[in-house]
Amino acid sequence: MPSITTSKVTRWDQHGREHVVRVTKSRMARELTCSTCGWRRSAQFLPWLKAQEHLTEAHQATVDPTA
Repeated sequence: MPSITTSKVTRWDQHGREHVVRVTKSRMARELTCSTCGWRRSAQFLPWLKAQEHLTEAHQATVDPTA
């Protein structure tokens, strides 16, 4: 069974625009990449939380589609 190496965090801003940060596993750390602005960061712990923080601070995207 293949392992999942990529996931994403999606949020919408107050104008209805979708913002996505992709989380890619590479060795011990995970690489975060924002599809809106190209922001990149490596995170070993809590990568999804860091992705949510970026979306909130940089894009004011706080609407969770799963909520």
